Amino acid sequence: MSWINDLIGEKPKPVCQKGDFVFAAIGLDHGHINSMCTGLIEAGAELKWVYDKDPQKIKSFLKRFPDVRVADSYEAILEDPSVHLVATAIIPAERYQLGLETMDHQKDFFTAKTPFTTLEQLELVREKIKETKKMYAVYYSERLKEDSHIFAGRAIDDGRIGRVVQVLGMGPHRLAPETRPSWFFDKALTGGILCDIGSHQIDQFLYYTKNQDAKVQASKVANYHYQKYKGFEDFGDTTLIGDNGATHYCRVDWLSPSGLRAGGDTRTFILGTKGYIEIRRSIDVAREKVGNQLYMVDQTGEYHLSLKGKVGTPYFGQLILDCLNRTEHAMSQEHALKASELSLIAQKQAVKIEY
Repeated sequence: MSWINDLIGEKPKPVCQKGDFVFAAIGLDHGHINSMCTGLIEAGAELKWVYDKDPQKIKSFLKRFPDVRVADSYEAILEDPSVHLVATAIIPAERYQLGLETMDHQKDFFTAKTPFTTLEQLELVREKIKETKKMYAVYYSERLKEDSHIFAGRAIDDGRIGRVVQVLGMGPHRLAPETRPSWFFDKALTGGILCDIGSHQIDQFLYYTKNQDAKVQASKVANYHYQKYKGFEDFGDTTLIGDNGATHYCRVDWLSPSGLRAGGDTRTFILGTKGYIEIRRSIDVAREKVGNQLYMVDQTGEYHLSLKGKVGTPYFGQLILDCLNRTEHAMSQEHALKASELSLIAQKQAVKIEY
C-alpha cells in the first residue's frame, strides 16, 4: 500500500563529507559503543581516535574500526581541536564526569544509556549544558536504531492510530552472568535495573505520547533468581502518568531463558484512540527469527509488517547536523535528560521486594 511505502521512505544517506565532522571514542565498557560509532560513520562522520585503559578492549575495537588512531590518554583526545564529539560507553557511573570534561573542552558528548546513575549527576550536567551550550546526547538504542520503532513513530505522527493514550513496554534480557564484567553486578556503578534498562522504556513512552514530563506513580524491584550477587536486581517495573494524561507501564528483567533464540523478547504495545501497534523488536517467538516485526490495527484494517533493514536510522545524521548547526532535531536535550530523570526517580522510589 502506498501509505506504508510513504512511511518507510528512503533510507538515510550521509549528511556530510569525510572530515566535516570528526569524533572519538573514549571508554569501551559496553558493546553499545560499536553501534554508536558505526551509525555515525555511516552518516558521514570520521572516527579519528579511540582510548580505553584496557588494551584488550582496544584490540577488539580495532578489528571493527581498523583506521582509528589509538590515543595515549583520553586527555589527548579532549585537547584535539579537530574533534567535534566524544562518544562513550564507559561504566555508567563514570559517564557524567567524562561528559562534564568533554563539554568543558568545547566538544559535544554522546553516551550510551544510561547517562546517569544518580539525580545529582544529572543536575551537574544540566548546569554544564547551560554554561557551555554543548550537547549531552543519549543513545536510547531501542527506539533510535530499530526499523520497527522508527516506523511506529512515523505512523503515529501520520495519525494512523489517533491520540496515543498508553504505552506498555517489556524489556526482558538474558543475563549470561559468565560473560559480564564484575562492575555489572555493582548497583553503585550501574544505578539499578530501572535506571538502566528502564530508561529505554521511558524514552519510548515520552516520545510516542508526546509528553515532556510525567509523574512516577509506583515502581518496584527484586532479585528473584541471581541472589548470589548481593544488591543485584533481575526484575523491575514502573507505572507513569504523563502530563497530557497518557499512561505507561513497563517491566524489565534479566530472566530470559536460554531456549530463546534472541537475547530477550522485547515488545512494545502502543494504544491509540483509533488503533494500536505492537512491536516485536527482537524476535517473533516460535515463528520469525528476524526481529522488527510490527503489527498494527487502525480504522482501515489489520497489518503485519516485517521491517528489518527497510527503514534505516535517521538519528545519527540528525545528530551530526545538530552538532554542526546547533539545532535539536535528533532529540531535544530536555527529552534526553527527562527520560533518564524519570528512570532515576522510579529507581529511587522503588519498593524492594523481599521474600
